[in-house]
Amino acid sequence: MSCSKKNFFRIFVIVMSERRFIKVILPLRLEWQPVYESAEAEIGDRVRVLFAGREYTAVVSEVNVVPETDVSKIRRVLGEDHEAATQKFAPSTKEEIEFWRIVSDYYLCSIGEVYKAAYPSMKSTGEEMDARKRERLETSLLKYREKLEKARKDTTKSSYEAKVAELEKELRVEDKGPLSAKVPVLSASQQAAFDKILSIWSTQPSRPVLLNGRTGSGKTEMYLKLASETIARGKSVLYLVPEIALSRQLEDRVREYFPSVKVFHSGISATKKRDIPTEIRKSDTYIVLGTRSSLFLPHHNLGLIIVDEEHDSSYKQDSPAPRYNGRDTAVMLAKIQNANIILGSATPSLESLFSVSAGRFTEVKLEERFFCGEEADVMIIDTIAERRKRGMKGDFSLKLIDEIRKTLARGEQVAILRARRSYAPAVQCEDCGTIPKCPRCNVPLSLHKSASERLVCHYCGYSSPYDGVCSSCGGKLIPLGIGTQKIEEEVSELFPDSTVARLDGDTLEKEGKDIIEGFAKGTIDILVGTQIMTKGFDFESLSLVAVIEADSLLAIQDFRADERAIQLLEQFRGRSGRRGEKGLIVIQTREPEHPVFKELTGEAKPDMLSERRLFSYPPFTRELRLILKDTSERRLDYMSKELVSSLESIGLGIPIIGPYSPRMEKISDVHIRNIRMMLPRDRQLSKRKKDIEKAVLSFEKDRLYQSHIAIDVDPL
Repeated sequence: MSCSKKNFFRIFVIVMSERRFIKVILPLRLEWQPVYESAEAEIGDRVRVLFAGREYTAVVSEVNVVPETDVSKIRRVLGEDHEAATQKFAPSTKEEIEFWRIVSDYYLCSIGEVYKAAYPSMKSTGEEMDARKRERLETSLLKYREKLEKARKDTTKSSYEAKVAELEKELRVEDKGPLSAKVPVLSASQQAAFDKILSIWSTQPSRPVLLNGRTGSGKTEMYLKLASETIARGKSVLYLVPEIALSRQLEDRVREYFPSVKVFHSGISATKKRDIPTEIRKSDTYIVLGTRSSLFLPHHNLGLIIVDEEHDSSYKQDSPAPRYNGRDTAVMLAKIQNANIILGSATPSLESLFSVSAGRFTEVKLEERFFCGEEADVMIIDTIAERRKRGMKGDFSLKLIDEIRKTLARGEQVAILRARRSYAPAVQCEDCGTIPKCPRCNVPLSLHKSASERLVCHYCGYSSPYDGVCSSCGGKLIPLGIGTQKIEEEVSELFPDSTVARLDGDTLEKEGKDIIEGFAKGTIDILVGTQIMTKGFDFESLSLVAVIEADSLLAIQDFRADERAIQLLEQFRGRSGRRGEKGLIVIQTREPEHPVFKELTGEAKPDMLSERRLFSYPPFTRELRLILKDTSERRLDYMSKELVSSLESIGLGIPIIGPYSPRMEKISDVHIRNIRMMLPRDRQLSKRKKDIEKAVLSFEKDRLYQSHIAIDVDPL
């Protein structure tokens, strides 16, 4: 029987049997979409299905499907009927599914992996809140509200008020509508930029706008005014920030204008993660303040997406798939939703500046500081020269100590940056030279001091007690280098009358909010920390910022090292002198003539885009990295070389670099190898990416090497 006759016969059998089939998206890495039987499920419905012996919540992606397999083997969705199978889950919109497809296509992962990112198992099961239970809670809430109205005794009222509050918390009853009681007042320069942005969008709707605004120019006020204008038009707003800590400080500011703003990031409770998607679906208009994960909420009626600090590398997800960049994915979402999008930064990424030059973005500059203050002065201190003339006290130059003393005497604050947490990044035996390393990772253990001293691995979390004795020869272990803990210790000794605090990875989760609030309120005089301090915080009394061991920002084997260093230093510089007073940034370095420091002082302006073009680096090309991991180093080396041979055989027409060991070549007993490709930005770009993906999938299948290879598009 011919193929066409077989297809006709199969369709005839399906029609005669009156069975209806659907395709579904499972939260798994599948390159195909399974088929199930359902009488009524429609596109976007979420249904329970059995797959490989396990139960999953799937999303219907296609209906009235003609199966290519034996229909007698196709299972029904779980539940006796459509209502039983779908009533516990709100449907996904067609725009959501289309967004997942675009993300999956660009970042070379399965649509199931994107769906899993959008609806992790916790959220999916959380949405199964029994309807009867909710009905009981709502009935109880109504009953206790009535009792509260009739109560006369204060003790009875207090009891009923507590019960009402408890029930409201469980049901998560929130303010209706995000409309604000006030609108931000803009300066003349801000208003001019605001009008220009609206003019761009009036003629080119959904045109990405890059707001290039120097630190302290009032970009936040601009965002809030644009959000107010969007809400007034009956549209919703998504406000993205790169870090949880930044969203926490910004939340209070946003609530002044939008009392019912919905905050979404990995640090919120499971209850909120469950409720916010439901609240968004029920809201005609809303405003969400969140990190990159909030891109995958069930957005609708979006009128504006704000990407604050668009240059920040925290927008990039490294693992698991999809390994997306929040900035670029926001542009995709804006296109799907026909929403306006603004990307703001005082130090725009070279990728965004390239998009401006290529005509994909429109740049709007905001060059005047909001409080008319001047940009902070820059003081470069050569620590080698200072040590020669005995101008150093520990890790601090006498010049910096003097500047700190004068700042504190004026009642102002100081922030000190050291880009390494811990007391010391490593320790070494002074007799035999041994450097203790993590038994699971190929890295030195860092010395941490707290209630007890420990050696800690910053990659896998391994730790062991520290007694200062070498396990190899019994000699004395001495600290190598300095971390934030040691800087904090030195600062406390130098300025014993000042209140000193530390903000880094060790303190951020438990104490971060209190530390940031304390510094903002002025109860902390000196703040020592890592790069988190350089984010878009606004500290009114901060006038001096200092960088210790600034050379560590540059000593990285990465073509983006200089760009990231200047971004970090400019952002940190902008934290000082933000209320009309001129600030100061002091940089201690062994290499004062480095081009990055020359750019900061205004003595030179390196053309980093021209350098990227010369070496065919992004943004003039697209980087694609293959990451191979294996517990067997021997097998990994063999397989990675074989994969390169397979890629070379398909004729991509581009150089393939690797396999090579990354800086961190082993983490938690898993060995790592990378393969890197720079793809030309031409009409063959999409095809080359798909060819690489097909080659990798084929290699995994043929060599039985699944789950060992990850594809990272546009890695950072």
